[in-house]
Amino acid sequence: MSIEKVRKYFSTLGIEDRILEFDVSSATVELAAKALNTEGKRIAKTLSFLVGERAVLVVAAGDAKIDNKKYKAFFHTKAKMLSPEQVTELIGHAVGGVCPFAVKSGVDVYLDESLKRFETVFPACGSSNSAVELTIPELEKYSGFKEWIDVCKLPELN
Repeated sequence: MSIEKVRKYFSTLGIEDRILEFDVSSATVELAAKALNTEGKRIAKTLSFLVGERAVLVVAAGDAKIDNKKYKAFFHTKAKMLSPEQVTELIGHAVGGVCPFAVKSGVDVYLDESLKRFETVFPACGSSNSAVELTIPELEKYSGFKEWIDVCKLPELN
């Protein structure tokens, strides 16, 4: 199970006790926000893409959406999300629990600028009913991210 891989990884860091598990699903931003009693934008969603032949993860704020123009400018290709089968095969976590922790080797993790608005965010932990609250510096440290990027757009403020 993916959450066990994350738990094992977190145990090497001494933070396995910070994993939150719920009796309800947290597989979407909306469900995770409800389970955590927080705003959806503070959910750190992990999006899976295929860039050439390699899988990449983009961790973004829950209210952010991929900006195709920015994505193409950075990755030099159109945004192509992985199928659920590819996510499990290439990333090592199933859809609904994808996170930037304990992923298969060769997967690059990018953090989107949309996350920098928050002191803490809630990424999943490998299952569709888990999360962990991390500061942005902790997310950087534990995700083993490659770099910060700006490939998302935020909703217009009314």
